[in-house]
Amino acid sequence: MAQPEFDCVIIGAGHNGLVTAAYLAKAGKKVCLLERRSVIGGCSVTEELWPGYKVSTASYVVSLLLPEVIADLQLKQHGLKILPRDPSSFTPTTDGRYLMLGPNATFNQEQIGKFSPKDAAAFPKYEALLEKVAAQLEPILSEAAPDPLPLPAEWRKRSVGKRIRDARQGWSLYRRLGALGDQLPEALELLTGAARPILERWFESDVVRATLATDAVIGAFSSVSAPGTAYVLLHHVMGTAGGARGVWGYVEGGMGQLAEAMWRCCEDLGVQLVRECEIARIETNRGSVAAVTDVHGKSYSARCIASSVDANLTFRKFLRDDELPESFSRAVANIDYSSATTKINLGLSALPDFRCLPGTQAAAQHRGTIHICDSVDWLERAYDDAKYGRASDRPILEITIPSSVDPTVAPPGKHVMNMFVQFTPYHLQGGRSWDEVKDAFADRCIDLLTEFAPNIRNAIEHRQVVSPVDLERTFGLTGGNIFQGAMNLNQLFSLRPVAGWADHRTPIQGLYLCGAASHPGGGVMGACGRNAAHAILADRAC
Repeated sequence: MAQPEFDCVIIGAGHNGLVTAAYLAKAGKKVCLLERRSVIGGCSVTEELWPGYKVSTASYVVSLLLPEVIADLQLKQHGLKILPRDPSSFTPTTDGRYLMLGPNATFNQEQIGKFSPKDAAAFPKYEALLEKVAAQLEPILSEAAPDPLPLPAEWRKRSVGKRIRDARQGWSLYRRLGALGDQLPEALELLTGAARPILERWFESDVVRATLATDAVIGAFSSVSAPGTAYVLLHHVMGTAGGARGVWGYVEGGMGQLAEAMWRCCEDLGVQLVRECEIARIETNRGSVAAVTDVHGKSYSARCIASSVDANLTFRKFLRDDELPESFSRAVANIDYSSATTKINLGLSALPDFRCLPGTQAAAQHRGTIHICDSVDWLERAYDDAKYGRASDRPILEITIPSSVDPTVAPPGKHVMNMFVQFTPYHLQGGRSWDEVKDAFADRCIDLLTEFAPNIRNAIEHRQVVSPVDLERTFGLTGGNIFQGAMNLNQLFSLRPVAGWADHRTPIQGLYLCGAASHPGGGVMGACGRNAAHAILADRAC
């Protein structure tokens, strides 16, 4: 029998696929990356949409990237430079005021005190709670999730070794939660509860609540009153890639430079990369992987295959149903890919001149995330529109201007604006097409921003509108979901992607998931890719 061409073939050269490739290659394995597009990075990509403009067309900031990944892959030595933002956020209000928040505690209290002295006193205590909970949770991101549920034996054969590993991880989680002491009930509410009641309990100022609540629903098709939204509040204080805990930064040169740094590491280790390689099939032989075949019929044989694309594509497009257990196929078919996200990228001749804080020279109001939403009811009404299949009449805008910190991404005197918009349902009421309505919707978003920065419409020189349907077409994100599956409670930790298969392995021997479809899910962390590589190496699968 002919020897496989590679030890491992990885489907998709997004950041998680690159991380998996690097760790396997560091272990001496012969690895090949297959990428459908001409550019690498998946959603962490930079494209020159217009001459001189380097646009992060999808992902746009970084903080959650594991420090272990940065160190192990020597990403800084390979050119990665993360630029911290100070302040981190700016929220103009409809009554002509503004709130800024950043890494400085005294500054934050002064800013919040403009709206409520009570909230200014509460904010350090709120952040201290989040930081304490996050410190216990962060190690969970760096290891595969256990399978503690008493699932039917026919779902999966679990070896004694796996049972021991699962028990050990369960005990470790138990001890971490125990370290929270009398704050455990509050911690559990943060992990499972709704963002709105928690924020309303802590703060009385609507602009403070709204600024924090906006982050709780990023990428989610969910109300801030829905259970599970509070978990994302913890991301406010998680990750150190921006230079300190909870500081979100820009990648110099755009998000694609993160992928390029990872690729330079992979290239040094001998990883092969095939671009413009669209996958048609994962070939199997008696329940084990054999090869990956592209749409042109070329096959890449391997001892193991790691897929960094979502579960829908991996199991429902690349494999036949009869190759998988019925219960597994049914669970995969039920994965929720609800999406509410549109991205608008702009090339500007000038920075926004805010009514509440005038100025078109790069200043504090331009450096962080600009929140166009100053009340929780605004958030709720925006969701209500989407719930009935309508793009929000008054959407939520999270705006970043990376050129205000990184001049390399735009021509001299020009700027790049990334506008992350919610709520925009993938399926529109009345069977309307996003291709027909997206430009009119983008105009509505610009009109909304113009209420706060009157000069912005005349400053726009270039525009790209990426609808939920475009996210699916361009980046292979089923339903336009940026996390490769909603981050709901029933699709997290031991239930991601489906119950019984949370450790990156699959019912096909030698097939692994290494992307955001697996634990710990979405975000530019590298954790999914790193954890998958460790699982592959532990199994001696390649």
